[in-house]
Amino acid sequence: MLLGAVGVAIFSLTLPFTRMAVAELNPVFVALGRAVVAAVLAALLLWRMRASWPTKAQIKPLLLSALGCVIGFPVFSSIAMRYVPAAHGAVVLGILPLATAIFAALRFKERPSAGFWIMALIGSGLVVGFALQQGGGAFQMADLALFAAVVLAAMGYAEGGRLAQSMGGQQVISWSLVLSMPLLLPLTVWLAWHYGLNASPKAWLSFAYVSVFSMFIGFFFWYKGLAIGGIARVGQVQLLQPFLSLLGAACILGEALTVTNLLFALAVIAVVGLGRRMNIRR
Repeated sequence: MLLGAVGVAIFSLTLPFTRMAVAELNPVFVALGRAVVAAVLAALLLWRMRASWPTKAQIKPLLLSALGCVIGFPVFSSIAMRYVPAAHGAVVLGILPLATAIFAALRFKERPSAGFWIMALIGSGLVVGFALQQGGGAFQMADLALFAAVVLAAMGYAEGGRLAQSMGGQQVISWSLVLSMPLLLPLTVWLAWHYGLNASPKAWLSFAYVSVFSMFIGFFFWYKGLAIGGIARVGQVQLLQPFLSLLGAACILGEALTVTNLLFALAVIAVVGLGRRMNIRR
């Protein structure tokens, strides 16, 4: 749970820094370019570790993890951050723990108890209700991109967390990045040539954070936590991420942090605490 929480804390600043970056850079360039930077770091790490090549059985989950976490989530979340505040995106992404648990249950035969599902539904209902309340009772078009990001990230988390049990979290994210490089590099070069790279130091600093921490280092903690504690259980820690992101958005972007935000955060923390006590058969 602690490893998962550290990963979530790192991921929680992704939306604020992404919004700062896409204000001056093309959102798809930010999404794919951050993966290219992380892939270079991953290749160096694998070389340093003298890691062996993935087996044939490991290639499929690595590619699925890459599709969800390296390509899908960054692309859709970056596009959404061009049109809605980071605070809005943070609460919509609050349903990610439930989506991760569903993927784990369907794909890997984890069997959460009825109580666990009730807590997951209540927690997700809280953050969805918060999003609707902030949006005046309706979702925006950018919410569709955020929901797509949720589905793809949940798939990537489930696949990567399972594979980390035998492969190790560092190798899972590293190989996912390296295997994506043949697709990512030419697209990133084309986007840089087509849209240009003129941006302020603030935008590039934000790009550096999402490249090094969000796309690389955060997964060391996250996948290790999922491997040890189970995907469904540790995935519940992500219910805290929207509210850490709200705090980050307030500090980094100056977005409002209201009493309503804090009340919802306390409610979700209580639900996460109850969810931890529920039985999960693996």
